[in-house]
Formats: sequence, C-alpha cells, structure tokens
Amino acid sequence: MTAISLKQEKIPSIAFGTWSWGTGANSGEDIFGNHLTEEELQPIFERAADAGFTLWDTAAVYGMGASETIVGQCIKGRDDIFLSTKFTPGVSEEPMEASLDQSLSRLGAEHADIYWIHNPNDVEKWTSELLPLMKSGKVKHAGVSNHNLEEVKQAASILEAEGLQLSAVQNHYSLLYRSSEEAGIIDWCRQHEVVFFSYMVLEQGALSGKYSASNPLQSGTRRGEAFNVEVMEKLDSLLEMMGTIGEAHNVEPAQVAIAWAIAKGTVPIIGVTKPRHVDGAAAAADVTLTEQDIKKLEDAAKATGVDIKGEWEKRME
Repeated sequence: MTAISLKQEKIPSIAFGTWSWGTGANSGEDIFGNHLTEEELQPIFERAADAGFTLWDTAAVYGMGASETIVGQCIKGRDDIFLSTKFTPGVSEEPMEASLDQSLSRLGAEHADIYWIHNPNDVEKWTSELLPLMKSGKVKHAGVSNHNLEEVKQAASILEAEGLQLSAVQNHYSLLYRSSEEAGIIDWCRQHEVVFFSYMVLEQGALSGKYSASNPLQSGTRRGEAFNVEVMEKLDSLLEMMGTIGEAHNVEPAQVAIAWAIAKGTVPIIGVTKPRHVDGAAAAADVTLTEQDIKKLEDAAKATGVDIKGEWEKRME
C-alpha cells in the first residue's frame, strides 16, 4: 500500500514527457514529425536529470513501447528517477498486470512510481485491476488521465474502499484549453490532496513562441493539422501578450505558458527533445507571475476563440 501521499514525495515543479521519443505508431514520428533516437536523447536526459528534473512521464502506447525502451536505457545506473507510465484501455485488452510487467521490463524498473489509467474506458474494471498491483508494491501511486470529474471520483472511491488512494490526475490543460478547471476537477484535486498534472501546456508547440502564421508547424503531422495557418493567425494577439509578459520576466513565451500552469497549482508535463527545452524549463520554474499577468494571459487566450481538444479527448464538463 502507498506509505506516503504523492504530495509528500520530492517531485519537481515540472515533469518531463517523452511522448515524442522514438518512432512508430503514436510516437513523435507521426505526432510531431520527429525521428529521435536513444543516442540523441541520452545527453538531454542527463542534462535534465542532473538539473533536478527527475520525474519522467511515458506510456506503453507511446511508439508502442519505443518511448519506454529509450527511457529505460537512459535511466540505467540512476536511483533518483521518479517513473510515471500508463496503461491504455482499448489498445490492449490483456490484463493490466501483464501490460505493467512489459512496461517495467522495458524501463528496467521493479515498480512504477505513478501508474496511470490512460482513459476512462470502463472505470470500474480497470481501477479494480490497479488494486492488487498497488498492494504488491508494483505500483506506488495511482493516477487517472483524461477522466472527467465523476470518473475521477469513481476511481477514487474504488481505491478508498480498499484503503488506497488516488494520487494524481493528468489532463490536457493550457491557456487555450481550461476544461478541467471549468469542470471543477482542479479544485477537487486541491481539496483532496491529489496532484494535477497538466499536459499539452504548450499545445504541442503552438504556444512556444517559435511558430506563427508565417512560420507554421510542420504539415503532415497531427499538431500541424490542428494548429494550421488559420488557427495560428488567431493566436497572434495571445503570443504577443505572452512575449510582452515574458520580456518583463526575462523569459520566452514558452516559459510564460509553463509558469502560468505552475501558478494555477498544477505540475506541467513538458516534452523535452533539445537542450534548450531543459534550460527553458529551469527558467520557467523560477518565474512568479503576478495576478495581473495571469488575468492578462487568460483574457488574451479567451479572446482568440481557439479551443482545440485532442481527437482522443472528451469534454470535461
């Protein structure tokens, strides 16, 4: 059973995600247009981990094992890494324990620090399969991802009935997509000492400040189709505001988006593929936005009218 809550763990203010690590189905190859190998990523991992970014988030479905395999190679010889990986109902109907064992084998680990149920496909069935894994010690903390408030509460109730607890919720959350906040999920997490992890805080690069209508995201990728030229034109005013606020704090727009997610009481999960991503996260962690900064950012985001959810997502309301 979980001895201490996730809130008591020494986790960094920013987690690093590895969705874009490796090639194959559901990998950085078709989502981001990347073709990243272990050789390229190892020095980036070491730079990040040595800087204190020790929480690494992956999933069996990312590259269908490719991401976990690279993470497993990167963490060899280290005992300071907090591992977060996921089981995705619907992708495989094999028992959760079998999937977890495969994940742990790829990661070279004896347990998952956080094990997530990646979607709410049959909450009762899959949450119940977590119970023996937590009691055996294979899973230290339980999390749910892409669940709405009622589904979060249902999962928490199933765990509590066995003397266990839900430790974390991981949903899409950004300046452009605040569905989990509007639905009361973030408030619920705060009230119940559950850590809320926000993913796609940079909207797969659209809020990084690197892209614009004149410099669009790569076509032929999922993010390039979602944030096409027409959508990027609508983001001009928000990106300008992010740049202005960033200048006041001596950081780039990407760091403003990350700092906003931290200021909202969440742990952002940031994709890391380059050394500058590590340096940017370190800078963002040191930014303290004012209430006025936050209001300006949220007003500018709302004014864009852009509200894009992933094809795998449902509304949280």
